[in-house]
Amino acid sequence: DWSAVAQSQLTYQDKEEVVLWMNTVGPYHNRQETYKYFSLPFCVGSKKSISHYHETLGEALQGVELEFSGLDIKFKDDVMPATYCEIDLDKEKRDAFVYAIKNHYWYQMYIDDLPIWGIVGEADENGEDYYLWTYKKLEIGFNGNRIVDVNLTSEGKVKLVPNTKIQMSYSVKWKKSDVKFEDRFDKYLDPSFFQHRIHWFSIFNSFMMVIFLVGLVSMILMRTLRKDYARYSKEEEMDDMDRDLGDEYGWKQVHGDVFRPSSHPLIFSSLIGSGCQIFAVSLIVIIVAMIEDLYTERGSMLSTAIFVYAATSPVNGYFGGSLYARQGGRRWIKQMFIGAFLIPAMVCGTAFFINFIAIYYHASRAIPFGTMVAVCCICFFVILPLNLVGTILGRNLSGQPNFPCRVNAVPRPIPEKKWFMEPAVIVCLGGILPFGSIFIEMYFIFTSFWAYKIYYVYGFMMLVLVILCIVTVCVTIVCTYFLLNAEDYRWQWTSFLSAASTAIYVYMYSFYYYFFKTKMYGLFQTSFYFGYMAVFSTALGIMCGAIGYMGTSAFVRKIYTNVKID
Repeated sequence: DWSAVAQSQLTYQDKEEVVLWMNTVGPYHNRQETYKYFSLPFCVGSKKSISHYHETLGEALQGVELEFSGLDIKFKDDVMPATYCEIDLDKEKRDAFVYAIKNHYWYQMYIDDLPIWGIVGEADENGEDYYLWTYKKLEIGFNGNRIVDVNLTSEGKVKLVPNTKIQMSYSVKWKKSDVKFEDRFDKYLDPSFFQHRIHWFSIFNSFMMVIFLVGLVSMILMRTLRKDYARYSKEEEMDDMDRDLGDEYGWKQVHGDVFRPSSHPLIFSSLIGSGCQIFAVSLIVIIVAMIEDLYTERGSMLSTAIFVYAATSPVNGYFGGSLYARQGGRRWIKQMFIGAFLIPAMVCGTAFFINFIAIYYHASRAIPFGTMVAVCCICFFVILPLNLVGTILGRNLSGQPNFPCRVNAVPRPIPEKKWFMEPAVIVCLGGILPFGSIFIEMYFIFTSFWAYKIYYVYGFMMLVLVILCIVTVCVTIVCTYFLLNAEDYRWQWTSFLSAASTAIYVYMYSFYYYFFKTKMYGLFQTSFYFGYMAVFSTALGIMCGAIGYMGTSAFVRKIYTNVKID
């Protein structure tokens, strides 16, 4: 990826060529519905071929389609207003422009990796006449031998009349600027939006909730366990007659079943492994984004995430494989395959489905075949072998079942309990608090993805991730404690699902966001939105579930280690 690095370090000599790249054009309200700039009947400048632009994997997946504008721009060389080409406007071309103007199309260009946006045209009030902006007035700020600032003013409104010629013109003005090269992206950031009081307040609010929950859990542990331990040890001093008559109840009763393998251990351990991997990826990507400003490079966030996901595959294999071995699973190769391909299959499946719609729309988001092959190669030749390494390590290092209590040969019957102690109810209620601790942050993340804001406050995201983990673990521990006290030992799936149900609430919130916070329309954008939101929610749910299960597992081991079992 040296070309990108070389480009960002670009310094210019006087009169050296500066390239104006045309990226994409599309409706303002549908950020992801983009088309090649020249899919509209714009004309190209006279200056011909240029060294082709090599795109990175992240850009190919995000539909970046850089094409040369043909405009002749030289460093520190002002250009007086000049015509660069003309459009022969026949009926067909006029219809294309009218459609674009009706749908508020606007386009994006790049000069030296700095994005510039311009609008295609506008309609008059009564919507009968349509006008095209024909004159691009570029103002470029330079500091030393580097470009630090670009502004575009669209002028020259021309009414669209069939069978006329429309002249497209441009001018370039160079001015000295005091902006440092490192700070040239700051003008694209929106501190008043991201560092709003509400953002700080929501973090503080979640923090209070964390303190409350941690207090609650430690209180449950201290009080009930101390009381339970006291009662259990007192019972050992009674004679057998008393003990048979005494009211033994609660979590101590199920000690012979609590470490019984979960139902469907193969799927369960694959989910836990994947969840641990997603957590590792989130953590690393956020830390990298805090250190490096990833938002300055096109598609670099996505490239980083793909690379980190592939590199952290051993995490998945280790946790999934060791858990499966501890639960006495035999088909470990099958488990490894399912664990390795669970998330990639989900993401690629959704992408494949949306890709069909993108191809039908001729959108630039349609993923090229070569990119698909590259992603498949990463799956088979990077993710799978690393996963295998992790699985073998996990099976050998921590694959022995070392439970504090023996598992009885015969499972004990689960007694009747009140309706609100049923696992299904616990699962539904478990997701509410974790969702409550992140949903304000969700608003900011969604807005930066679906609208035109650059997300840059990764410190907030880090805090929210930490808060989410603590809340999830606390909630699942409380849920599991109540479940075990009702003498129900099916805690593995319950702890996983009660944390994972956060995903359902996040997905429900994404419906609210779609209808009340955005103005998206059309089959392509809608399916893109709900498809990728489903992927995002599911991944978040699997991550929360794995965190919840890990915490609960430690808790269950702890309480059963301290019990004296006859």
